[in-house]
Amino acid sequence: MSDRNQFIKAFRGEALGAILSETSSEEYLQNQILRPILKFQNDLFIEIFKNYILKSKANFESFTLDKKMQFIENSIQNDMKFRSLLIGIVVGLFTIDDYILYSQNASALNKRIATMLIERLKSQIQLFDLG
Repeated sequence: MSDRNQFIKAFRGEALGAILSETSSEEYLQNQILRPILKFQNDLFIEIFKNYILKSKANFESFTLDKKMQFIENSIQNDMKFRSLLIGIVVGLFTIDDYILYSQNASALNKRIATMLIERLKSQIQLFDLG
């Protein structure tokens, strides 16, 4: 089990954001665990969202910028199957200790993961013009 934990920690890279002694467990999880995983998995999230656009048969390219942003947000907030897929991609790169910490407040952390994914995808919206 410790081989997996060591591999996962080395694999996902360094913390992104400050980790101080007064850092809350949620902030710790966000900066030490979630941000590195989201950064590492970014290309996969981009491809998954491109595929989601195609499967949804939305005419994404013709949307205004505001409507594209809203589509990203609604896709992750309202499509529970899609949201669960994205969260599963993140949780799959947790160590056992990370998962134990996560499981103590999974609902709030799932919201945090979803929010971080929404912001990440919105900031790269130019990559979703499939035309």
